[in-house]
Amino acid sequence: MILSFFLLIVGFFVLIKGADLLVTGASSLAKRYNVPELAIGLTIVAFGTSAPEMVVNGVASYEGHTDVVLGNVVGSNIFNTFFILGIAGVVYPLSVQKSTVFKEIPYSLFGGLLILFFANDVLLNMGDQNIISVVEGVILFVFFLLFLVYVFFSMKKGQDSSGDEPIKVIAMPKTILFMILGLIGLTIGGKLVVSNAIDIARYLQVSEQLIGLTIMAAGTSLPELATSVVAATQKKSDLAVGNIVGSNIFNMFFVLSISSMINPIPYPTIFNVDMITFMAGTVILFIAMFTGEKKILDRWEALILLMFFVFYNMYLVYRDHLIGA
Repeated sequence: MILSFFLLIVGFFVLIKGADLLVTGASSLAKRYNVPELAIGLTIVAFGTSAPEMVVNGVASYEGHTDVVLGNVVGSNIFNTFFILGIAGVVYPLSVQKSTVFKEIPYSLFGGLLILFFANDVLLNMGDQNIISVVEGVILFVFFLLFLVYVFFSMKKGQDSSGDEPIKVIAMPKTILFMILGLIGLTIGGKLVVSNAIDIARYLQVSEQLIGLTIMAAGTSLPELATSVVAATQKKSDLAVGNIVGSNIFNMFFVLSISSMINPIPYPTIFNVDMITFMAGTVILFIAMFTGEKKILDRWEALILLMFFVFYNMYLVYRDHLIGA
C-alpha cells in the first residue's frame, strides 16, 4: 500500500517532468526552424499541458479502465474550476478578458452539454447502451480543431500574449535528448500512475471511479495548479483564468476524444452528476463576471468555489460508500 502511494507520486512527477522536457525540446526544435511562437504555443505547449491527462487516459482506455478515463477528465475539470480557480482567486482577485467571458466559458459549457448528449444514449432513446463511440470521439476532436482555429485568429488580432516567456533555442543534441527523455517520462509515468492508482483503489476497496475523480484528477492537474497560482501571485490574472478554461476545453474535446478513439467509452449514468457539477461550476464562474466587480472573480466568489469543492468531495466519498455497501 505504502509502496503503491510512493510509486503513484513518482509516476506523477515523472509524467509532469516528461511533459516539461518534451515541450522544451520540441519548442526549441520548432524555433530553430523558424516556426512562429504563436503556432508553437497553440500546438506543442498546449499539448504539453494536456499531456498528463492524455497519457493517463490513453493508458487507461487501452487497458479498459473506462471509469478512470471518465473520472480523470471530469474530475480534472471540476478540480480546475472549483479548486484551482478558488485558490488562485483567494490569492488575488482575477480579472477576466471579455472574450473569455462571452466565448471561451460558454464553449466550455457547450462541451459539457455535448458530452452529456453523446453519453446518454439510453435516456435519449438513441441506443441500448450508454457509450461515447469512436464517431462521437471524432466529432469532439473536430470541435477541438475549431477551437484551435478560433484561438489562432484571436491571437492574430492582437490579444495580449506578452506574458509568455520567449522560446529559447538549445543545442541540437540536448534538444533530441530532451524529447527522447520526455517521451520516455510520459510513457513510464503514465503507466505508473494508472497501475498504482488501480492497486490503491483495490486495496482501499473504493471504486476506480472515485480514484479517477479525486487522486488522479488532482495529480494530472498539477501543472495547471502551479501555473494559475504563480500567475495569480504575479497578478497576471488573465493567464490564470485563461489557463483553466482552456485546460477544461482541451480535456473535453482533445483528451476525451483521443481516449474514445482508442476504445469506445461505456458511460455509467452516475457520471451525469459529476458532469452537471462541472457545468454548474462553469455557470457560477460566468455569473461571477456580473456580480461584485464586473469581469472579476472576487475573493468571496473564489471562496464559494472552494466551499463547493469541499462539499462535492464529501458527497463523492459518501456516494462511493453507498454504492460499495
